[in-house]
Amino acid sequence: MKRLLHSLFAMSLACLCADVPAQAPYPSRPVSLMVPYAAGAASDFTARALNDLIGKELGGPVIVENLGGAGGTIAAGKVLAAPADGYAVFQGSPSELILAGLVNKAVRFKPGDFQWVAPVATSPLVVVVNPQVPASTLDQLVALARARKDRPLSYGTPGPGTLYHLLGERFVKRTGAPLTHVPYKGGAPLTQDLVGGQIDFAFMPYQAFYAEYAQQGRLRVIGLLSPGKALPAPFANVQSSADSKELKDFDFSIWTAYLVKKGTPRPIVDRLNAAIATALKDPRARGQLEQQAKSVFDPMPVEKGEAFYAAEVERYQTLVKDVGYQAP
Repeated sequence: MKRLLHSLFAMSLACLCADVPAQAPYPSRPVSLMVPYAAGAASDFTARALNDLIGKELGGPVIVENLGGAGGTIAAGKVLAAPADGYAVFQGSPSELILAGLVNKAVRFKPGDFQWVAPVATSPLVVVVNPQVPASTLDQLVALARARKDRPLSYGTPGPGTLYHLLGERFVKRTGAPLTHVPYKGGAPLTQDLVGGQIDFAFMPYQAFYAEYAQQGRLRVIGLLSPGKALPAPFANVQSSADSKELKDFDFSIWTAYLVKKGTPRPIVDRLNAAIATALKDPRARGQLEQQAKSVFDPMPVEKGEAFYAAEVERYQTLVKDVGYQAP
């Protein structure tokens, strides 16, 4: 009887185990690296400098997916609509992760809906004008804006509520000069209109191709909003906001980081964190990012990154309050 009972128990256990699918190793299919702007912009460059290296560390392909629109919130929403399994990684900045939920009532997600994985780099912000704009410094731009109250200067951004839009709002509040805001789906179409003369200026993360465009007379960089950062030639001597009488406290840069949906298993988060840290040590990738004047983050444990993220949420909440931005 005992033998029969043991046999029946073993058979039952085997049947139960057969009904439970084996846990597939991560990653067992391609990982999507979601970039919230069109191809060709600064954010797209960052993703394509790192995706293959991250995939090599993970042991599976990491595919860049560009999805622009609504200031990056469409891409963010797609990541949050996917399962929390690490197969949808979001390349985000404060604009999409923090500001979107603060300044747009239609955005339902909050910063806490994302799980921090790892930071990538910080980019200096610059003021870029089209060649027809008669201003060579930040203070000259302010003077021109004040003189054009009947025909306001126009500035482009990747969308309403982004950091670049809030900088425009802060410019208006600080100077008393009106501006016309022109939103785009990303940096690439914005740049096309800037060099084409359709808009007057923009607050932008620095990109290396600006030097070539400047030499061709297609645009000019007239200001640096990230004091303490150094721009390469031919922009080494552009006016810093620290040296500006009008925009002295315009001290901004913008970071990029990788995040996943909250609830993603911690072993997967740690695996991604380690893969990104290794990718950022690659000399060629670092060189590509630093050529864009980006400051690459040192490897950061997840817990330290979460503390950094929380502090940044608080900082941008203060910015929105100071600007007095009203959500549409």
